[in-house]
Amino acid sequence: MKKILLTVLYVFMSFVLFSQTKTINILPLGNVGQVELELVKTSISNFYGFKCVILKPVKLTNDLLSPSKTRYSADKILKKFNGTNHTIVITSVDITTEKNGNKEWGVFGLGYMPGNVCVVSTKRLKKGVSNETFKDRFEKVILHEIGHNLGLDHCDKNIHCMMNDAKGTSSQVDNEKIWLCGNCKNKLKK
Repeated sequence: MKKILLTVLYVFMSFVLFSQTKTINILPLGNVGQVELELVKTSISNFYGFKCVILKPVKLTNDLLSPSKTRYSADKILKKFNGTNHTIVITSVDITTEKNGNKEWGVFGLGYMPGNVCVVSTKRLKKGVSNETFKDRFEKVILHEIGHNLGLDHCDKNIHCMMNDAKGTSSQVDNEKIWLCGNCKNKLKK
């Protein structure tokens, strides 16, 4: 009986924690397919329980270019679209950030931690893989970046936790599951 009550309490607390009180705006930046946008919406709704709204696409502009002018700066994208609303920017162009002294470190995504905005690019996730592998990677990166917005840092407690740092490799993303380890779940509950 005690176990049943604890299970009911856990389910109720999970419902309260992940109830649809938060709305995430999905902002297509440049040319992004409807299939990708629907995957973003479904993934966030199913995993975190948030309501999602797909916004009208915004054109890519030169003020978002990285120093080489060949790729786009994830940092500039975050600054431009940061605000009081929770927003995930989705783009199909290559994005970079400054890391380890490298002015243009290619990334799958980037998000403020904690914060209201993150960006994910499909460019590197699609390269040379099946549609199924792309969708799996894309979903993990989406949920990872939303995790940062919710205050989760990179995880080193379990290699399969989706909050691991990919360190620029798709193989690490492939090792992860659409799952948060107990340590990350506890941080999220706080």
